[in-house]
Amino acid sequence: MTRGTTKAHIARAALEAIALQNVDLLTAMQADAGLSVNHLRVDGGAAANDLLMQIEADLLGVQIFRPEMVESTALGAAKLAALGVGLPPVEKGGETARMRMFTPTMAPAKRAEMLERWAAAVAKA
Repeated sequence: MTRGTTKAHIARAALEAIALQNVDLLTAMQADAGLSVNHLRVDGGAAANDLLMQIEADLLGVQIFRPEMVESTALGAAKLAALGVGLPPVEKGGETARMRMFTPTMAPAKRAEMLERWAAAVAKA
């Protein structure tokens, strides 16, 4: 940080840290499963942030699909709870069918540089 660091720089750093932690998580999951991920579907509060989703797509190197209704997990739980108490099923499903796609745009060299810097920072922690 310098005297020129602004709130925007700190906010961007926080988003990049979230994305980089998700890269570590997905990398571990792929190693454990012996499979590679070619796209990712996301939901939840943080997924509503377009910049975060683009940073994740760039750092993961995969397309990310986000439903229009970002709280689709909560919606699904609510629908199941309603069925559990005997309410009729809700036929609507379009709110989770419409997706926004985030495609990686970062140059591979920049991606590799950011991942190396992240690994070095984690190693020092």
